[in-house]
Amino acid sequence: MPLRILALFTPLLFGGLLMVSAQDSKGNIALTVYNEGAALIRDLRKMTLEEGINSITLRDVAATIDPTSVNFKSLSDPAGTVVLEQNYRHNTLDAYALLAPYVTRTVEITVSNNERYSGELLRLRDGKAILRTAPNEIAYISLYDIRGLKFPAPSVDFNPGPELRLLLKSESAGEQDVELAYLAGGMNWSADYNVFLNADETSLDLRGLVTLRNHSGRAYRDASLKLVAGEVSRIEPEEDYAEERVTMAMSVAADESASVEQRSLSEYKLYAIARPITIEDKETKQIEFVSGADIAAKITYVFDSSPAFRGYYSPIDYMEGRGAASADVHTYLNFNTGDENGLGADLPAGRVRVYKLDVDGASLLIGENIIGHSPKGEDLMVALGKAFDLTGERIQADFSYVSRRVARESFEIRIRNRKDDAAVDIIVPERLYRWRDWQIIESSVPFLKVDNASIEFTITAEPGAEEVLTYTVQYSFPEEE
Repeated sequence: MPLRILALFTPLLFGGLLMVSAQDSKGNIALTVYNEGAALIRDLRKMTLEEGINSITLRDVAATIDPTSVNFKSLSDPAGTVVLEQNYRHNTLDAYALLAPYVTRTVEITVSNNERYSGELLRLRDGKAILRTAPNEIAYISLYDIRGLKFPAPSVDFNPGPELRLLLKSESAGEQDVELAYLAGGMNWSADYNVFLNADETSLDLRGLVTLRNHSGRAYRDASLKLVAGEVSRIEPEEDYAEERVTMAMSVAADESASVEQRSLSEYKLYAIARPITIEDKETKQIEFVSGADIAAKITYVFDSSPAFRGYYSPIDYMEGRGAASADVHTYLNFNTGDENGLGADLPAGRVRVYKLDVDGASLLIGENIIGHSPKGEDLMVALGKAFDLTGERIQADFSYVSRRVARESFEIRIRNRKDDAAVDIIVPERLYRWRDWQIIESSVPFLKVDNASIEFTITAEPGAEEVLTYTVQYSFPEEE
């Protein structure tokens, strides 16, 4: 009873008439989508307010809205329009939600065996509808068995889907322009790159597509779109909205009118789409945002079977050391994103698919991989896979002590080129993992010191030939304490 009295007198506390209205979005949406599963939605609307207290229901909001991020303001009268309360609810179409407004009223319920019950709905409790079907008869109906409902004339404005309800105080009556802004989950974007390698593998054409995914629970029509690339720090929500498993529609927009402006935003990169974008709920859309032709490129081969380096914590002074990590020759595509190389663009993180023309003119996939955020001017090395015609092996040829705390270790690395007509250069990285005090005292091939723990060789293998690389490293271990 006290709660009912409070509800009746709430409008009088503010000196105005309580007015309830439902407002649907009329468009004019601005989307800023981050590549980590979130979007900032800015929705401009018109609404008519009465002087005093107004209860407004805003529909067409994202089902994945973060209610704590909602920011409502009047653009017409920001000083005279105040938000007193804001409430979010997601109306569902389950039996409980449909019946709840009709407690004490007459409804007709059909259950799974097509039996019908008609009477006064007394209560919903413990998964059951309690129905008075006659003055001396009560029916308990499981909500899970309900197959059909028939209501009297609607007593409430029931809208299935998400709603944001605001209690506003307005100093004047009339139409106002308002802005609703909030964060929502279920929207993200990534970059997908299609790379076409020329026949002699010296240059490539690149086409980059934004892949935009909408699982926010609503559509956005004729929206302005901005995309932010970078890792924006955010607190993870306590509840994650489950992404529905549905068949997604795919639309591709790649015409000349879909130009994209790239600019910096603090420590991030922002991409603004030049024309309005429409994306339906559960839709995936692609938009071209970068392209380049005749970009200088090369294929490199790497044979890396040296043990992984985990830091110099203590000397590894026993003979066995660490075994080989792999014995495959891997293929990489190398190119630079700078202006002088023919691209001149930042590349947000995404998937790179590399194609090459076959003799019949068909483009065939030769590898794909993921790249991280790559600023303009960076060297990219995209792993394509394992080389079929190149094999290698690495063995420990010798290990011996030349004094109590000085040891020498020798390795033999064999590379075989089974190609018929092409010599190849193969990069061989080696990690000097035993201890930080090392020196190469013998090497059959010149080496490059990469850092304090690794060196790198380059071997040229002629067609049908086997090349052998040998080297010896000497370690000086510290005295035992």
